[in-house]
Formats: sequence, structure tokens, C-alpha cells
Amino acid sequence: MGSSSRWWTVRSFLLVCVVGLSFVRGRPFESGESSLRLDRDETGELHQAFPVVEPDVVHTKLAVANKGLEVISRITNPIAVVAVIGPYRSGKSFLLNQLLRLSCNEGFGVGHMRDTKTRGIWVWGEPLEMEIDGQTTSVLFLDTEGFESIGKSTVYDDRIFALAAIMSSVLIYNLPETVREADIGKLSFAVQLAEEFYGRVRGRESALQPAKLVWLIQRDFLEGKSVQQMVDQALQPVPNVGGNREIDEVNRIRESLAMMAENSTAFSLRQYVVQRNRLKSVIASMINPKKVQGKLINGKEFAALLEQVLDALNQGEIPSAGSVVDSFNRGVMDRCLVIYETFMNKVKLPLPDVHLDDFHTGATDMALSAFEKDRFGRFHGDKAQEALKAELEKTYASLVLKNQYLSSQQCEDIYNECEESMDSLQTLRLPSMAKFEAGVAVCNRSYEVSCLGPSKKLFKQRLDKMWSRSRTQFLNDYNHRLFNWIVGFSLVMVVVGRFCFKFYPLEIAAWALFVLLEAYTHLFWSAESLYYNPTWQVVVGVWETLVYNPIIDLDRWAVPLAWFLAASFVYCRYQRRRKHPPIPLLPSQDGPRPSRFRRLL
Repeated sequence: MGSSSRWWTVRSFLLVCVVGLSFVRGRPFESGESSLRLDRDETGELHQAFPVVEPDVVHTKLAVANKGLEVISRITNPIAVVAVIGPYRSGKSFLLNQLLRLSCNEGFGVGHMRDTKTRGIWVWGEPLEMEIDGQTTSVLFLDTEGFESIGKSTVYDDRIFALAAIMSSVLIYNLPETVREADIGKLSFAVQLAEEFYGRVRGRESALQPAKLVWLIQRDFLEGKSVQQMVDQALQPVPNVGGNREIDEVNRIRESLAMMAENSTAFSLRQYVVQRNRLKSVIASMINPKKVQGKLINGKEFAALLEQVLDALNQGEIPSAGSVVDSFNRGVMDRCLVIYETFMNKVKLPLPDVHLDDFHTGATDMALSAFEKDRFGRFHGDKAQEALKAELEKTYASLVLKNQYLSSQQCEDIYNECEESMDSLQTLRLPSMAKFEAGVAVCNRSYEVSCLGPSKKLFKQRLDKMWSRSRTQFLNDYNHRLFNWIVGFSLVMVVVGRFCFKFYPLEIAAWALFVLLEAYTHLFWSAESLYYNPTWQVVVGVWETLVYNPIIDLDRWAVPLAWFLAASFVYCRYQRRRKHPPIPLLPSQDGPRPSRFRRLL
């Protein structure tokens, strides 16, 4: 019984091949010939199938086949992809050969045994060319390894299915008889990807263009229904009275597939030759160039996209829609972080925390807007957005620390400058409270203008304490130093009035001032009591006016001015001696006798 069944299968297959071969060689496309055009050289090196993806040794994960990627990378036109998926030994390779007008011995490999012939994913080396919206598009045809073949895991099938679903423009789900519960269950991973990638996400089109699904039923078990009615009925949720988890999961898949109905169609091959030509027209009408983030991609970009998706699907023991979405969003997140960092690098630090936070808010809005524009995925895309926000906050935290450090360095430099200024004011040659306060005001203005950022408040407190200590110390020495200066000044005026100008009123006034200061301190026990006398306050006011005023800073010019006055005095005396020679002590016999007043001068 088993041998006769196998013989019947082989005989049926050979009959189909003969019919198909006679059709290919004897008749052209009856439909779709104007929209599909084959551009190939039958003797060329590309007139064959090439592996694109191959299974690993244990048949659980996928690996890139460089030969197939090289063929695809040569294509410079926008690319569209037609992929066929389905159970093994269901005629996927034969179907593709028919769509490509290839005979059984020159197209995709067709198996004659129970095990699967195709391993991994293969591509036909010569793309068809179509004119779509005035754009020449190269159409690739992908043949995939069948499901449920011997020696494979379900995880491997999921990876094949997901890769074909993501990379294709038209996805043909080839079923031998009807839509079974298991066939719907196979779409679980594809539905997850569809829920993440396809449809509108937050009011905008999805970043990855969805594939259009074709339910292809090979044999007629419709029982008077159309194939579309059969598919629609199969996608209706079934009652789940017992609350079975598997039934709930399949019902969820059914609901998702029903929502994707606008991107799917059903087709049957009851009359193979006639329906096949109609199928070509249907597929030709459904083909659109592959777009990623709204941009048409060529062969090189398609190959890069395939490698990216493959790496995402191979992550972990079990592939997930989340890993695929995260793989796509990783590049988007990196670009958004660059946008944020570029904007923040233009900000000159240090800054007050409020201003830095304003810049951070603006840069974050820019980065998140860019992410919303280019993001992938609905649900896991939100997780990627949260991860992006966390990265932005982490980057902002490092900027806050940098801002604090730069602010601390800047404010500390200004504090040290102010401290040196206060030390120099403590050692003024001529003590002046006005000059001390002016120095404090200059330091304060410099601090307010130059010290920025979060450390400003802390160093302001330190400056206030330093100014308070310096002012107290300056006041303690001020009256005492001023008293000594006035005493010394009175003695200098005595010498000037007696020996330099011989102006006795000046000498008398200087002596009076000296005696008053010395007598007051002895009569009232200490000089401190003098400092509260109103007369002393008048003296202090006159002193401050003379020593430091808008015209001259006497402390700065005291020594040069003293040298100038001394030189001027010597010069005047010298000129006077030349004009009026000194009078001899003894009168000359010949000359007139000088008056007494002249001798005094």
C-alpha cells in the first residue's frame, strides 16, 4: 500500500512537470505580460538559484550565505520581494518555477522524496523587472524551507517564517488543501511582528512596510464556497468554553489576521493552468517596492537589512518580536542620542541648573521627536522609547556632574582672586576704608558676572564670610594705622614748615596737632576713646577724601608723588639760588648793606 502510494505521488508530480513544461515552452503569459518582464541571459552565470540563508549545524538558527547576498547586492534598482512559505513537500519551489516561467530542471530545486529539498532560503539570481509608478523595480523571488520537516525544531521554522515575512513585499502562504488550525498557529510569530511593525503607529505610517499576504490553496476542498469565504471562515474565532490557553492564543491570532485583511487575499488553484496565469496577474498587482522608513531600498541596502534582521532573530534560544524590534530601534536610538549630544555640546558650561535643565528639555524633545519619526514597533517600540529616555537621563546626569565640576573650578578661581585682593587691601600704605569697600564691590561684581552654575551659591556664602572677616580685621587696624599716620604727618609738617619753607604758621599748626594727639591719648588713657570723638570723625572724612577719590588714588601714587614733590622742591631751591645768590655773613665794603629782612630770606 505504501509503495503504490509513493508511486502515485511520483507519477502525479511528473505529470504536473510535463504539463508545466509544455505550457512554459509553448505559451507566453496570458495575463500580466505587459506588467512583468524577464531580463535575463539564459546562458549567464546568474541563471540559477543561490542560497541566501542557510541553517546552522544543529538546524536551530540561521546563517548568512555570502554568495546569495553578493548577487542581491549588485542590484541598483529599488527591490520588491515575492516569498513563498508553507509546509514541506507542498510544491513551493514548483510554484515559483511556474511564476518565473522556468522548467523543472532549470529553476529552484524540486524534491521527489519525503524529506525537504530546499534548505534555508534561496533566491533566483535573475530578478524580474517591473514598472511601478514610473520606477523600474527589480523583483526577487525567494524560496523557503518547508515547515514541519524531519529533524527541525519549531523555533527554526519560526525564524524562517519571520525572516520571510519581514523581507518580502508579497508573502504567499502555500497550503496543500485547506486552512487548518495548525496553519493559523504557524502565523503566531508573523502576527507578533505585524502587530509591532505594521499599520499606523501613533498617527504615522509604520517605518517598515508590511508584506501583503496571499493564502494560496492548491486543491479544491471548498465545498461550494469561494476560497476567500473559506479563509474568512477559518479566521473566525472559535468558542472556548473550557478556557483552553492554546485556543485563546489561536483566536488572538485569528483576530489579528482579520485586522490585516486589507493587506491579504485568498486564491485557489483548482484549474491549475488557468488559475496560475490569473495568480500571476494578482501577484503583479500586489507588488510594491520594499520601503524602510519611507525610503526605497536597493540591493545593497536590502542585504544589509537582511543581515540585521537575521542577527536579531538569532538572539536567544527563542526568537521574539521584541528582539527584532530592539535590533531595528538600536540604530534609531543611537542616532537620537547623537542628536541630543550634538545639541548639548553646543551649550557652554557652566550654567545655572535651571538653564541647563531648559536646554536638556529642548534637546530631549528633539531626540524623542526624531525617535517617534523613525521608530519601529508599537509595543516594544514604547519600551525602546523608555530605554532611550533612560539613556538621555544618564547622559544628562553626566552633564550635570560636569557642570558642577566646571562651576566649582570657575567659582573657586574667582574666590582665590578675591582672597588675594582682600589680602592686598589689608596692607595698604595709606589705610582707606573707601578703597577697601571699592575693592570688595569690584570683587563682588566680578563674582556675580563670572561665577556661574550650581556652585555659585556655595561660594557666595564662603565669600561673604571671607569679606566679613577681612572687614573686621581691616577696621581693627584702620584707626590705629590712621592715628600713626596723622602723628607722623604732623612731624613731617613740622620739618617742612621749619626747614623747607620756613613757614612758621605751618610749623606751629603741625606742632599743635602733634601735641593734641599725644596729650589726648595720655589724658583719656587710650587712643580708642579718640576714635569715637566727633572731631576724629571729621578728620577721618577729610583723610578718606584726600587719600581715595575719583580723581586720585593716593595709596597708589603716594611714593611717585613724594618723589615728584621732593624733586620739585630741590629744583625750585636750585633755581632760586641761581637767581638770588646767598648773602655773605659779613658785609662787603663796596656793596650796599642788605636789609634785615633780606638776610632772613
